[in-house]
Amino acid sequence: MTKILYLVHDLDDPATGRRVDMLKAGGAQVELAGFRRATTPRAGTATVLGQTHNGRFVHRAMGALRVLTRARAIAGSSTPDVILARSLEMLPLARRIQAMAPKGRNPRLIYEVLDIHRLMLGQGVIPAILRLIEGRLCRTAERVIVSSLRFDAAYFARYGRITAPLVLVENKIWDPAMPDGPALQPCGSRHSDESVTIGWFGVLRCAASLRCLDDLCQRGGGRVKLVLRGRPALDSIPDFHRIVDTNPFITFHGPYAYPQDLARIYSGIDIAWLIDRMDAGANSDWLLPNRLYESCGHGCIPLALAGTETARYLERRTLGLLLKSLDPDSLGDLLAGLDDTKRAALRAEILAQNPRSWRMTQDACVDLVDLLAGHAKARQVSPIQSTEPAR
Repeated sequence: MTKILYLVHDLDDPATGRRVDMLKAGGAQVELAGFRRATTPRAGTATVLGQTHNGRFVHRAMGALRVLTRARAIAGSSTPDVILARSLEMLPLARRIQAMAPKGRNPRLIYEVLDIHRLMLGQGVIPAILRLIEGRLCRTAERVIVSSLRFDAAYFARYGRITAPLVLVENKIWDPAMPDGPALQPCGSRHSDESVTIGWFGVLRCAASLRCLDDLCQRGGGRVKLVLRGRPALDSIPDFHRIVDTNPFITFHGPYAYPQDLARIYSGIDIAWLIDRMDAGANSDWLLPNRLYESCGHGCIPLALAGTETARYLERRTLGLLLKSLDPDSLGDLLAGLDDTKRAALRAEILAQNPRSWRMTQDACVDLVDLLAGHAKARQVSPIQSTEPAR
């Protein structure tokens, strides 16, 4: 059995738990260690390294450096086969643990990139130094995991500090109970031509999206409704609750259980909001979000912003709706012709796709673990795709 030490910057991120579950489903033994953002009790077993905060990259990096002296204790009594470092700040600890391994038992180092911090972009001195550090820390990395290949063209190939091959692991739905057969029945079919319901689920952090949707819902007088579910990032949208409380056509239902609630929450909407402009020009343009796969996997119409990688993904498959610009007038024009006939046609296009486009299967989990462990057979399974080394 492959033993994986998973080092993460946020133990409270639901995506961390999903990745752990995928690795275990793939046959790995997983030891989890990392920092926390929340202060509430945490379910599950993990080595907690300390407390960090959203948006404070330097603070997080310093916290990661302070735990280097605990590397031996964090590694545990047996040497892992693989060290999976989720985000840049976990790389120094991963390298330290790798260097401490007994001779002949050197663990494979895998770098998992969720996003690229803005401090690392551009031609200034600080970005150049951070990229140099990242490159040096990745000299012994076997693979770099990304969720969108746009990261290659926009960052890795452009700046050329990392030569490890990239591996694409998309943010697909992980639900072992989900039937591995035909796509689910379309969501939102109960609505009439009279109104349209937009759902925005997950981490709610885009102030521009909320302003646009708030304005359109107010103007529409009930013809457009917004349902919000998940965790609002109040550091990014400090007036979130005020906006929601003063708009009768916006409802906020708080957190939801993943994956148990997905079918239910997507069944109550017509359109899934995939737009996030918190990091416009960088990650917001490059990412392929969870909501893309969740909405399509449940027969719900996705809506993306033109020019983003999400929009390009939908364009290649002729799926969903594309918004030209993030403003109430453009959004209103896009929705104006969306009657029941058009909605049904859009859903039919989604349901005609291969269900595995949206779902992470157990076979893919096994393939992921094999790839991390360096087993040659992993290259033969299609859900995990390796690229040529970035230059």
